[in-house]
Amino acid sequence: MAPRRVRVERLIAVLGAAVLILGVLLLWLVTRSGGLGGGEPSAEDRARAQLRDHIGPDAVVRYTEAGRRRAVCGYVTDQQGQLVVFISRPNRILLETDPLKSEFDEMLRDVCPGFLTRAPAARGARR
Repeated sequence: MAPRRVRVERLIAVLGAAVLILGVLLLWLVTRSGGLGGGEPSAEDRARAQLRDHIGPDAVVRYTEAGRRRAVCGYVTDQQGQLVVFISRPNRILLETDPLKSEFDEMLRDVCPGFLTRAPAARGARR
């Protein structure tokens, strides 16, 4: 028997198909939700990171509520142990104790309507 030879045309076709399959696999990995980088963190995780940077590593988020346009509103315990209201946007964090109180109030009404206007029983009033 004569040794079998691989034809150049067949080799090119097989390598071309392998490149196409790898390209499709890579495109699928990049375009799925999260891609290769792990995706964007959740809004609550983003708020925790912003508060850690703004208040410090000992900031404790007590409550969060989703707002409009990817905003998160909630309560955080600051370094003095006081409960502070915050609004977290993708590119900004505002606390009720910031000097821009009117801007905070306006943003609270805009992105988290009804956040501080619930009935006392809804927030755990005495029974």
